[in-house]
Amino acid sequence: MKLLHSLRDLLLLSCTLLLASATLMAQGTISGTVTDNGGEALIGANILLEGTGTGTVSDLDGNYSLTVPAGEQTLVISYTGYSSQSATVSVSNGKTSTQDFSLSNDNLALDEVVVTGTFGSRSQKESPLSMTYLNETQLQKLTSNSQADILRTIPGITAEGGGGEVASNVFVRGMPSGGQYQFTPLQVDGMPVLSTFGLNSSAHDVYFRNDIGIRSLEFVRGGASTLFGAGSVAGIINYSSVTGGPNHKNKVQLELAEGGRAKMDFLTSGPIAENTYYAFSGFYRYDDGPLETGLPTRGYQVRGNIKKLFNEGKSSFTLSGQLIDDNVQFYLPYPLDNSGDAPARPTGNDGETIYTMLTGQATDFSFDTPNGRFETPIGNGVTTKGGFVMMDLKHSFANDWRISSKVKAANYDHWFNLFLDGDGTHNTPEAQGDYLADRNLPDNAVFTYDDNGKTLSSGDLLFENRVLDRQRPMEEVVGELNLTKEVDGHNITIGTFMSDTKAEDNNWIWNFLGDFSNSPRTVSVAYTDVDGNPQAYSTGGFIGGRQTSNRYHESVKTAVYVADEFKGDNFNFDVGVRWERAAGIISRETGVGSNTFQKGTVSTSGLAVALAGLYKLNSSMNLYANASRGYFFPELRSVRFSSPGTPQSYEPETIIQAELGAKYNSGKFAATGALFLVNLNDRRSVDFVNDGSGGVREEVSVQSTQTIGLEANANLNLSRGFDLYGNFTFQDHQFTEVEGNPDQVGNELRRQPNIMGLVGLTFDRNGFDFDLSSNFLGNKFANDSNTVELEGFNIVRAGAGYTIDLGDAQSLRLGVMVFNLLDSAGITEGSPRQGNSQIGGGQYFVGRPILPRRVFFRASFDF
Repeated sequence: MKLLHSLRDLLLLSCTLLLASATLMAQGTISGTVTDNGGEALIGANILLEGTGTGTVSDLDGNYSLTVPAGEQTLVISYTGYSSQSATVSVSNGKTSTQDFSLSNDNLALDEVVVTGTFGSRSQKESPLSMTYLNETQLQKLTSNSQADILRTIPGITAEGGGGEVASNVFVRGMPSGGQYQFTPLQVDGMPVLSTFGLNSSAHDVYFRNDIGIRSLEFVRGGASTLFGAGSVAGIINYSSVTGGPNHKNKVQLELAEGGRAKMDFLTSGPIAENTYYAFSGFYRYDDGPLETGLPTRGYQVRGNIKKLFNEGKSSFTLSGQLIDDNVQFYLPYPLDNSGDAPARPTGNDGETIYTMLTGQATDFSFDTPNGRFETPIGNGVTTKGGFVMMDLKHSFANDWRISSKVKAANYDHWFNLFLDGDGTHNTPEAQGDYLADRNLPDNAVFTYDDNGKTLSSGDLLFENRVLDRQRPMEEVVGELNLTKEVDGHNITIGTFMSDTKAEDNNWIWNFLGDFSNSPRTVSVAYTDVDGNPQAYSTGGFIGGRQTSNRYHESVKTAVYVADEFKGDNFNFDVGVRWERAAGIISRETGVGSNTFQKGTVSTSGLAVALAGLYKLNSSMNLYANASRGYFFPELRSVRFSSPGTPQSYEPETIIQAELGAKYNSGKFAATGALFLVNLNDRRSVDFVNDGSGGVREEVSVQSTQTIGLEANANLNLSRGFDLYGNFTFQDHQFTEVEGNPDQVGNELRRQPNIMGLVGLTFDRNGFDFDLSSNFLGNKFANDSNTVELEGFNIVRAGAGYTIDLGDAQSLRLGVMVFNLLDSAGITEGSPRQGNSQIGGGQYFVGRPILPRRVFFRASFDF
């Protein structure tokens, strides 16, 4: 609470300082017209005075007019789907200068200036790295259920979103992980949502939601990302927020969807005072879906930033923050009908299709623990309350030196509560007689539904399940400072990154009995013992529970880095070195309520080196290559104790990466392609698996892997506003060493296909827009032992809208979007808790299908 009060006081003080006035100066005007190559006016093109927040947009005829200081001024023009342009104009006091612009198609945003994976300012095409850029319009079309809906459109990424809105499983270039964002940290405005993974298993996206205040997504792949910020092994996912400009911009969006979804988004931005700008965005949401469980989800998020320019535009200070109070439901695998050619959603006792085993009837249970009575919060699902405050100060010195400093403080009260995929022993539906026999219960037992007291029909199946409630509060302070010097084409940067992250991991697990139907009904079991006394095995469905863990982990990291980005006439070169020290503090109660703890500290350091080069073959094509040696610090939760007070060795995992690629952009066709190699050694992989007695345990496996692959991305402009686009990924991945399991050497990594692809059509002209795409993921294995192969599947998305001109640059867009248009039931994963013991035979297979078809309706007002 003290931290939140301090952050509030800091916010109020900073807002007061930002309202300082600027000095007056001699001024003139630049005016002109913005068109495409065919001479048609581009409506709403952004015109920005370079190095400032001053700008405007073109009107319905493509015309613009902007008042600027007298002297030599550079305008930068940008428009979605077109190459950016700049021009330097001489402006006289009180006079008007004319400058027209004609923009060319830029289908993959290769000429878009990017801020991720660089310490300077350069276009995606001039970066010697694999990159993907998605603009604001593309992001809003893709967002429906989770981060996975966005990330699965990027080559090289396998993204699973069957669990719902959070905890998307993200795999990159065949690297071993249980998903989440282990090798690809999620960033917002250049700072990590969470700088350290592995204090517990919560994914980064539980702390952040997308809203319409996101301006763009930049995803940088490859080892060069190790150098930047929090450091990364496989890439950086960086969202950039909308910031205010000289013109007021407002947007309100209402979204309705099947399953009782209602969501209201807003965005407002503009000037507060001269050279001071604001942008605020957020949402409120209520949802009974996407799978109806009787457990509604609701919540809100508010984000914002205030930016002050001073020293004649040479300096800027940005204060930004987030406040979130949101809960969602999380869907795990469940028993699927395995009697056909492929696992399919089963039919329940009532004859209806089963989509989920989550149920609102199992939400009010409580039980005693050594720490007192525990009341389950399972009805709230995954909850996150808290936020962050971040300050970003930049200054350009007169002698080509630049300094950048960022500080962020975050604090979240977070629970990750979930229904598991069975009782840990049987894990599939059971006949009533089998249920009694396996638990040594007498034949006189009676099964009754708790909602109406009626006895189950003799043929009704039962399903005993577990709930895992996990309390995971987190707080973090992060800072980064770097100094850059430009000299003779070189952009030399020296910097440091520091973080201190604390998290708890407290778990409770309990069992309940339900029938086998969609959103099961709880079942009580009563019987008479041998002495004639009435007994209850389950009351209201509840069987029993216990607290299983009380853990605390803290990670402290300090890094220094040096990098040089050289830009020549035909060649660009990058070279960088990063050294980082990581220390961990571990405290784990050996038995809940025992007051005995395993405590210890670990520390190690890692060194990363990255080299990259780009050759400008001609005006249309650039060739590039890069190579790196990086590191990944083992997750602190993977550290075991060899004796009391003595943790096991803690050494960085080594990763070698290389890329060879090309980027092409000419007229109506743009494409990128890359060959890549990834070697990861001595990876400590952590999995939650059944312990054989109804609980779960963390299992650590030391693995080395190799991946060789190909990525390609292309866009063809068929006519004005009409584009064909797509991407393709091939990855050949295998285990090269597995400690304790030599039989797995040569096996493919779990949950990652060899082939992935996307093809789509998009149209946007004369107020009408349309998008249709099909995302294919090939066959893959459910586990590392490769005993279960999952068939590939397609996810088809479609969307259309019409924009009504309301005058004065105001509009209303009415749109519809369909996720999983063909209602595919492809299986994204098996049961991670069964791990390598899972097999593909039997009447039931425990797996997780992709979410079913869902239709969204949107009304968006821009004014």
